[in-house]
Amino acid sequence: MASGFFALLDDIAVLMDDVAVMSKVATKKTAGILADDLAVNAEKASGFVSSRELPVLWKITKGSFLNKLIILPAAFLLSAFLPEAIVPILLIGGLYLAYEGAEKIYEYLFHRKHTKSNAESIEMTEEELLERENKKVKSAIIVDFILSIEIIILALGTVIEEELKVQIPVVTIVAILATIGVYGIVALIVRMDDVGYKLITASNNEEGIAKSVGTGLVKTLPYVIRSLAFIGTIAMILVAGGIFVHNLHFVHDLLHALPSILGEFLAGLAVGIVSLLVVKLVSGIVKSKK
Repeated sequence: MASGFFALLDDIAVLMDDVAVMSKVATKKTAGILADDLAVNAEKASGFVSSRELPVLWKITKGSFLNKLIILPAAFLLSAFLPEAIVPILLIGGLYLAYEGAEKIYEYLFHRKHTKSNAESIEMTEEELLERENKKVKSAIIVDFILSIEIIILALGTVIEEELKVQIPVVTIVAILATIGVYGIVALIVRMDDVGYKLITASNNEEGIAKSVGTGLVKTLPYVIRSLAFIGTIAMILVAGGIFVHNLHFVHDLLHALPSILGEFLAGLAVGIVSLLVVKLVSGIVKSKK
């Protein structure tokens, strides 16, 4: 009986070793998409009043965990019983990301001054601010859902040949690490100024390393926040393009001669522009009929 118990422990140790090795491989495979995820979500979580940044980020983080809770079992079931449905789901997600990216570029090019003047001239009520916050949180959670699908599918692809007892813990570990890692770093980014002010206070406003670093963090944050909008938009287009390039053979064949990052960007941008034109056309037709 004792030998059976030790044999069980040995099996568990071997399984955990397999899980650790495969988790490392899966994490490396998803590193690129995690970087894109970080850029996109940092941009989505910024732009709020200082006192609301962490509460908003916590809302988005909870939504991200809920996304993973929905996607993980669905991914395992699809992988086992309906693997052919995975690619169409990815393509739909890619279409949404491409549209989001193209819409941001369109707004920047044609409505930037108008939006800026409105933001400066209109003082929002508390209800309007809350509605704006909820809309941005909802948008962030939808984007996170799509990026989470991509992360989980990529992680699942690295262990697709393994048994289910290895697949489940490996992909779950990657999903949890992705959420904690991404939103932990986002929290650090959006609170850079607070850290800076605390360092300045701790230095008693005397010249030194603490004050220099603190001042640097405070002055750098606005530039970081502005750059996140650009990086996040490019990241969404790249992720979308990557989905189309890697899952549609004719797109891959059309762009395979180009450097991969350029090909993915062009694919995502083209799909985004077409989808944006379709949405604008349909919304225009609907408005004209009213």
